[in-house]
Amino acid sequence: MTLLLAAVLTVLFSVTALLALTRLYRGPSLLDRVVAADVLLNTMAGAVGAEAAVNRHATTLPVLVVLSLLGFVGAVALVRFAVREES
Repeated sequence: MTLLLAAVLTVLFSVTALLALTRLYRGPSLLDRVVAADVLLNTMAGAVGAEAAVNRHATTLPVLVVLSLLGFVGAVALVRFAVREES
């Protein structure tokens, strides 16, 4: 059961990351690329969290905290930059 769960999660996270990378590459506007980068970062955090849950360990908690903070700070900084450019 654990092997099947790991395989399904791997496939789902891989497809999500591939779609986000496609949007990151092809996105016509800067905002599309920012959203794709945020989706990719959240997918990475989800994959790390799922791996920690499947293997039942908490050693990756600092990695999750760093990924979450990086996503939040990056999104806020880009929104502030976008608002400043429109004014």
